[in-house]
Amino acid sequence: MTDRRGLVAELTWSEVSVARVGGTEPVLRFEELLDAFPEACLNIEPKHDAAVGPLIEALRSARALDRVCIGSFSDRRLAEVRLGLGSDACTSLGQVEVAGLRAAAWGLPGFADRLRRRPGLCVQIPVRGHGILLADGSVIKAAHDLGLPVHVWTINDAADMHRLLDLGVDGLMSDRPGLLREVLEQRGEWPALTTG
Repeated sequence: MTDRRGLVAELTWSEVSVARVGGTEPVLRFEELLDAFPEACLNIEPKHDAAVGPLIEALRSARALDRVCIGSFSDRRLAEVRLGLGSDACTSLGQVEVAGLRAAAWGLPGFADRLRRRPGLCVQIPVRGHGILLADGSVIKAAHDLGLPVHVWTINDAADMHRLLDLGVDGLMSDRPGLLREVLEQRGEWPALTTG
């Protein structure tokens, strides 16, 4: 995404700060991003164990918990976020919880009851995980029955966007936001901006 190479964790801020996204835009620190877009709701995934502590501190410092949802492939990272931020934190279901949701959607007894006591506040899933279909009507219904919105990633095809929206997903993550906007406009679901 930038004109620099290397792992961020192995670079100094002075090295990272000269990188440009798309050749023109600077890389922002997370705190700067929160300040620059005070109304934006963000979905954050700590991709490394070492990112969890600084993420917790940044969210506390910025008082941004009401507009950030944290998801992760790592149940351990989610547990650390939940412990560090408490019940005010919005986190997605972890992998074990998603497996429980899939089992509940299949009608296996006991799983829905266990999920009623879960700390996660939304479901963020791929269409398939470990070869198992996750984003289908039964999983979406099971999540909605538990009061959980469903976000599906990473959807970059218009037909897939339409199909998932028709199934009732609440959000789509895409590498092609312009295409997603076109799909939502076609469906009359893109929010109209009011002025004045």
